[in-house]
Amino acid sequence: MDQQERRTISVPRLGLLGGVTLTMLLGGCVSFSADGGLSTAQTVAYTELGKDVVKVTNEAEALGIQQRAEELLRRPLTPDSAVQIALLKNRGLQADFNELGVSEAEYIQATLPPNPTVSLARLGGSLELEIERQIVVGLFELATLPARAAIAEQRFRAAQFRTAEAVLRLAAETRREYYRAIAANQQVAFMQQALGTAETASELAKQLGESGSLNKLEQAREHAFYQELGAQLARARIEQKVARERLIRQLGLWGRDIDFRLPSSLPPLPARIASAQDIERRALERRVDLQALRHDLNAVAGQYGLTNATRFVTDVELAGLSSYERSTSAFTEDGQTVLESERIKRRGLEVEFTIPIFDFGAVGVRNAQETYMAAANRLAERAVNVRSEARESYLRYRGNYDLARHYQSRVLPLQKKIQDEALLQYSGMLVDVSQLILDARARILSNVDAINARRDFWIAATDLKAALIGGGVGGGEGGGETTAAAAGGGAGGGGH
Repeated sequence: MDQQERRTISVPRLGLLGGVTLTMLLGGCVSFSADGGLSTAQTVAYTELGKDVVKVTNEAEALGIQQRAEELLRRPLTPDSAVQIALLKNRGLQADFNELGVSEAEYIQATLPPNPTVSLARLGGSLELEIERQIVVGLFELATLPARAAIAEQRFRAAQFRTAEAVLRLAAETRREYYRAIAANQQVAFMQQALGTAETASELAKQLGESGSLNKLEQAREHAFYQELGAQLARARIEQKVARERLIRQLGLWGRDIDFRLPSSLPPLPARIASAQDIERRALERRVDLQALRHDLNAVAGQYGLTNATRFVTDVELAGLSSYERSTSAFTEDGQTVLESERIKRRGLEVEFTIPIFDFGAVGVRNAQETYMAAANRLAERAVNVRSEARESYLRYRGNYDLARHYQSRVLPLQKKIQDEALLQYSGMLVDVSQLILDARARILSNVDAINARRDFWIAATDLKAALIGGGVGGGEGGGETTAAAAGGGAGGGGH
C-alpha cells in the first residue's frame, strides 16, 4: 500500500515538472553572439571605410588597441589613419557598442519562455497537515513566444544598423575635423610668410623715411599693414589650436598621444571627380539609417499583428495544482489511545485570465495601428530626405571642386602676377606704397579663400560619402571661416 501510494503521488509531480522542464529547454535556442552584435557594424566599417572596429571588453584588448594607435601616431596623420584611430580610441563609440550589448540582452530576454511561478504552502496543526504545491505558467506568453521573438529580433537588427551608423558618423566627423585642422595649419603658415614679407617692407619704409625718400603718411600705412597682419596671424593661431583640439576629441586621445603630427597642407585636388549617375538609387540602397528604419517598421508590423491576435484576452495563466492533506484523529479503544490517519490527495488545473470588457481591445489595436503608421511615415520621410541629401551633397561637392579649381588655376596666378608687377613698378617709383599695400591685401585674401575652398571641397567629399552610406551630412558649412573673415575685414578696412 505504501508503494502504491508513492507511485500515485509521483505522477502529478512528474507532469508539472515535465512541463516546466520543456519550457526551460525551449529557451536554449538563442544565445549571445560572440562579437556582442557587432557583425553589422564591422561589415559596414570594412566594406565602406576599409577599417575595423573593436569592442574593448578587457585590459588585454585595451592594451592592444593602445599599441595599434601608437603605431599609427608615429607617422604624420592621414585621413585614413585618423579615422582608424578614432574608431579604436573614441570612448563615445565604445559606449554605443555597450548600448548595442544592452539591446542584444533585451533581444535574448524576449526569446526566453516565461518563467514559471512556483508556490508552496504548508498548513499544520496539532494533528493535521496540509501541503499545496502550485506552478503557474503564462499560456499566452508561451503561445506568442515565436511572434514576440521575431519582433525583438527586428528591433535588435535596427539597433545593429544604428550602431553601424554611429561608426560612419564618427568616421565622417573625424575626416571633417582633420581637414579643418590642416587648413588652419596652412593658413597660419601662409600668414607667417606674409607677415615676414610685411615686416621687411615695414623696415624698408622706415629706412626710406629716415632718408627722406618716403613721407610719413606712406610710412604709417606700411607699418599699419604690418600690424594688421600680425593681428590676423594671432586669430589664425587661435583657430589652429581650436581646430586641433576638436580633432583630438574625435580621435579620443589624451596625454602624450595628443602630440601627433599633421601634414603641412591639404591634399591636392583630384584630377577627376565622382559621377552623379544613379546617386539617388545608390543612397537608397546603401544608407544604414534606412535599413534601421525598415527593421523598426517590421517590428511594429509584427507588434500590430500580435495585438490583433491577443486583443480579446490579455493574458491566460495556467496553474498546475497538487495538494496533499493529512488528518490524524485519536480515540480510546480497550483502554488504549489509537491514532488514525487519513490522507487526501488532490490534483487539478486553475485558469485565470482577464477580458477587456470595456473596450474589447480597441485601445490596444488603435495604439498599434497609429504606431505602425508613424513608423511607416518616418521611413517614407527619410527616403525622401535621403534622395534630397544625395543631390544636395553632390551639388556642394561639384560646386566646391569647381571653386577650388578656379582659385588654383585662375585667381592665384593672377594675384601673383599683380604682386610681381606691382613690386617692379614700386621699385621704379611708378606706384606708391598705398597701391602696393592694397595689392598685397588682395593677394592674402585670395590665398586664404583658396585654402578654404580646397578645405570645403574635401569636407564636401566627406559629406557626399555620408549621404550615400549614412553617418550624417551637412558638415561642410562650418569651421575656418573666422580667419577668412578677418582677412577680408583687414582688406576692407585698409581700403578706406
